[in-house]
Amino acid sequence: MRWWHVAELLPIEQELFAPQPWSERLFWSELGQLDSRHYLVAVGDGSVVGYGGLCDYPDEAFVQTLAVATAAQGRGIGSRLLTALLDEAARRGQRTVSLEVRADNEAAQRLYSRHGFTRAGVRRRYYPGGVDALVLTRRTGPPGSVTPTLGG
Repeated sequence: MRWWHVAELLPIEQELFAPQPWSERLFWSELGQLDSRHYLVAVGDGSVVGYGGLCDYPDEAFVQTLAVATAAQGRGIGSRLLTALLDEAARRGQRTVSLEVRADNEAAQRLYSRHGFTRAGVRRRYYPGGVDALVLTRRTGPPGSVTPTLGG
């Protein structure tokens, strides 16, 4: 992800994460921390259709965000973004990757399950409307070793 992508991904952020989307300022802040962050975009027909971000902590990597525009979902874009983030975590020497997902987002949970994530905990009433956050985690392998399972 580059600075010029931020304006283009903000509508996707609003579409998927309202009422609490990340602000433009937050994306700029994240992009300014290149030593511990890795962000990427998916482009289709010349426009940003998805993006993902990884934070590299001392003891684990954390998927900060993963989003695919509603109109572009169901094409494997989320899977390719997640695979790239998992490969980056392994390249950085991380053995564990964690993330949080809304308990009511079944499609995202299926995606993460196909990529080997398992439930590690719950953050009660974490999201607006009192929705729980599921904490998921998985071990990494060598870069390029991530292969999602089919179905789901």
